[in-house]
Amino acid sequence: LVIGLTGGIATGKSTVSKLLKERHVPVIDADVIARQVVEPGTSCLAKIVKNFGDGILMSDGSLDRKALGSIIFKDEQKRKQLNAIVHPAVRRAMFWGVIKCWLKGERFCVLDVPLLIEGPLWKLVYKVVLVYCPPDIQLQRLMLRDNSSIEDASSRLDSQIPINDKLRYADDRIDNSGGVEQLNAKIDAFVAGLRREAGWSWVVSWLIPPYGIVSAACILAWRALWRSHKLNDKST
Repeated sequence: LVIGLTGGIATGKSTVSKLLKERHVPVIDADVIARQVVEPGTSCLAKIVKNFGDGILMSDGSLDRKALGSIIFKDEQKRKQLNAIVHPAVRRAMFWGVIKCWLKGERFCVLDVPLLIEGPLWKLVYKVVLVYCPPDIQLQRLMLRDNSSIEDASSRLDSQIPINDKLRYADDRIDNSGGVEQLNAKIDAFVAGLRREAGWSWVVSWLIPPYGIVSAACILAWRALWRSHKLNDKST
């Protein structure tokens, strides 16, 4: 089972991801991969330099994110150009991460993707899990975390899909409205549920790869139809 984990700013997705790792759940973190694919010596960084010039490099040859950010934030076309370079590399690395989990015989793995719903990846996972808290708590946490004003925090929230809108896409949610003890209990229940759901059919998929590929294709096709029906129902 490939589980897509997402959330909104200040909902606690990173905390949930950390707690899952502590329970030995394999987590493939898109943010970590996004940093790895632009490390010195990578083809991805070479393409970025070719398109944006040597000015986006630091003295040690690593990417100067601030310099690159000052370019792309002013120009939507250049931002799209950068995404066209980085996003495919990240998706490829995540795909191979899933393959490695499968080769190790893992029952399931979690893709930690902040923009899972904003991109196409939510259609390619078995289950979309949303780390959720009400918008008012989200705003309070963001202000406290960044020591920002209500205007600045609200502006950042407004730049994202509202957390309540993301509920339409979620197959499951982890409510992070309470404290740490409550969240730990919910993570325990969530992991136990995944283990039950995986059952023992994963062994057949692992031992007989063609069966696993056909099974995965059928599951994704069925869930694509189910999700389409679900979203149409909620939109009406």
